[in-house]
Amino acid sequence: MPVIASVFALVLLVTSGRYGYHRDELYFLAAGRRLDWSYPDQPPLSPFLARLMAAVDPDSLCVMRLPAIAAATFVVVCAGLMAGELGGGRGARALAAGAVASSALMMGVGHLLGTTVFDLAAWSLICLLVLKLGRDPRWWLVIGPAVGIGLQNKVLLIVPVGVLAAALALSGQRKLFATRCFGFAVGFALVLWLPYLWWQADNGWPQWELSRAIAGGSSGTSDTPIMFVLLQFGLFGPLLVPLWGYGLWRLWHSRWRAFPLTYAVLFVMFLVTGGKAYYLGGMYPVLLAAGAVGLCRWLGTDRKRWAAVASVAMVNAVMSAVLFLPVLPIAWLRDSPVLAINYDAGETIAWPRYVEQIAAARPPGAPILTANYGEAGAIERFGPEYGLPTPHSGHNAYWWWGPPPDTATEVLTVGIDHARLTELCSTVEPAGVLDNSLGIDNDEQGEPMFVCRNPIRPWSQLWSQLRTLG
Repeated sequence: MPVIASVFALVLLVTSGRYGYHRDELYFLAAGRRLDWSYPDQPPLSPFLARLMAAVDPDSLCVMRLPAIAAATFVVVCAGLMAGELGGGRGARALAAGAVASSALMMGVGHLLGTTVFDLAAWSLICLLVLKLGRDPRWWLVIGPAVGIGLQNKVLLIVPVGVLAAALALSGQRKLFATRCFGFAVGFALVLWLPYLWWQADNGWPQWELSRAIAGGSSGTSDTPIMFVLLQFGLFGPLLVPLWGYGLWRLWHSRWRAFPLTYAVLFVMFLVTGGKAYYLGGMYPVLLAAGAVGLCRWLGTDRKRWAAVASVAMVNAVMSAVLFLPVLPIAWLRDSPVLAINYDAGETIAWPRYVEQIAAARPPGAPILTANYGEAGAIERFGPEYGLPTPHSGHNAYWWWGPPPDTATEVLTVGIDHARLTELCSTVEPAGVLDNSLGIDNDEQGEPMFVCRNPIRPWSQLWSQLRTLG
């Protein structure tokens, strides 16, 4: 298992510097420069880590992504340890770790600094510690802080935690809660979560509004119900479906039927409420661990069977790497299936090129107003080279950070359509379009730029019209 985890971490590290920043990473860097107890769209952990890594080396993409690589590797290790807790030996632990390491989801999120990889790490740790509770209730004292820290990364964690707790109680494990350690765990989690709750309450609970927007399809990775179902077979690779399906069956017929019950409830809940497919991703490491334990008992010491299983895991790993790691040359992406399958790959392309074009289009001294946080974050990261000012945007936290100055009579806008701008300014003149020169159809390709002159009211009065959550 240590060898598998080390190889996995090395692969992520070697590939992490290819392509470029993801739009979310640029946003986290911007939010990290304005650290707060919360933001309208997220808790503060990822922005804090982005700021911390930027302090180590502000120009290194590899350094920035080290926490994500560590978190993804931790999930791989947890999968192996969960197999051990479920009665598996060395082979089962290695198989569980290898299966998770070969997965599309872990490779996709493991080489980018984002909330998803830390959410998976927190949930994997919680599942592992729940398995340990059967022997020692004092593990509650670790579960509490794990939940609290996880909630400082992604508030969605409260949903699977609550469902798992209910499933444990309903499946004959109520005695796990009959200890004062459980009360301490709840207290630890609430204390760590309190600053986030305080900020959200003080600002009108904007993250709940954001959640409704995502459920309505506002995110670039939002899924339709049918895609939510189909993507469950691809999150960890289609070749691993029999293994985690077998693990689901084995857990249902064990004392830990709370896990398959949790999986079923979360599946229905996210399907009905418009959740993204990867919201269910945290359940698969424990399912794969359970499947690995049962499979290893059938494999025994038969080398041919082991070779066949290892080859399947290797093929799954290669498929995942090609589609979800930046291994192909950028020039090949346009004619490959990668962009159609992996949305995030396109969002790591050409940000410096776009900022160069924005700088060329900007009238001297004009503020910059963008449609989304990716554009604004890119300008903050690469704009100083061209003397660009700190941009403004109505998107998510950028709206909280304020409008262009009221004295600005002309503003360069990026990504905002002409019809919308005519509601804001008396004169709107085209200033070009963004072009990555690669023919790659990502979210910024072909987005318009305009010079918006003579606002109909001061920007501070127009600002409420530009607020966007999603």
